[in-house]
Amino acid sequence: MQLLNIGYGNLISSDRLIAIVAPDSAPIKRLISDAKDNGTLIDATYGRRTRAVIIMDSDHVVLSAVSPETVGGRLIDEGEEG
Repeated sequence: MQLLNIGYGNLISSDRLIAIVAPDSAPIKRLISDAKDNGTLIDATYGRRTRAVIIMDSDHVVLSAVSPETVGGRLIDEGEEG
C-alpha cells in the first residue's frame, strides 16, 4: 500500500484512488454535496480553499487544498520511486 500526500500532512492510499479533479464544475459540486449528505465527505483542507477533489473507490470524496496538478505530480513521482 502506497500513501499519497494530499497536503498539510494528510495521506490517502493511492491504491484506492479513482480520480483527482478540480472542484469548479457543477457535476463535481453536486458530487461533493451528495457525499456530504451521505456522510462520505472528508474535508482535508484545514479551512483553506478547495483546489482538488479526490474520488476514492469506497465512494468517499476527499477535499484537498492542494491543486490537482500537484497531487498528480506527487502520484507520478511516487510511482517512479517504487
